[in-house]
Amino acid sequence: MSKKSIAENAAAPESFEQAMAELAELVTQMEGGALPLEASVAAYARGSELVKYCAAQLEKVESQVKVLEGDMLKPFAADAAGEGIQ
Repeated sequence: MSKKSIAENAAAPESFEQAMAELAELVTQMEGGALPLEASVAAYARGSELVKYCAAQLEKVESQVKVLEGDMLKPFAADAAGEGIQ
């Protein structure tokens, strides 16, 4: 992804999944080391925006789940996950 295409993607993501896919692409390109310095900085800035967006979406969904569960969320117990499933 060139600096220009990173700037083109600067719009807000349409969904959490789209943001995660773009973030994964940015990470792959940055880890590859093929981006010039300016493009790396732009990719890092875009990645930071995407992380903030994803975190906000997760918080929003978590609060919706709390409402649906009547604020009675319980920690997930790995050993209880298989109970009742045969």
